[in-house]
Amino acid sequence: MKQNAHPDYREVNVTCSCGNKFTTRSTMEKENFNIEVCSLCHPFYTGQQKIVDTTGRVDKFNQKFGNMFKR
Repeated sequence: MKQNAHPDYREVNVTCSCGNKFTTRSTMEKENFNIEVCSLCHPFYTGQQKIVDTTGRVDKFNQKFGNMFKR
């Protein structure tokens, strides 16, 4: 088997924008990695959906097409 064929597998400190911090292992060169979404703040895992509607687009859509899907 060839020597030095595989990259180093090291620990990486991950920080989420929600403040959650954890350690994982990766072949990344970085020691610290910042992410935007983790399992503590992602809607799939939390069961809470957040709809950001600043211009009323969701309301406009529901007014225009809301009756098409109702039976």
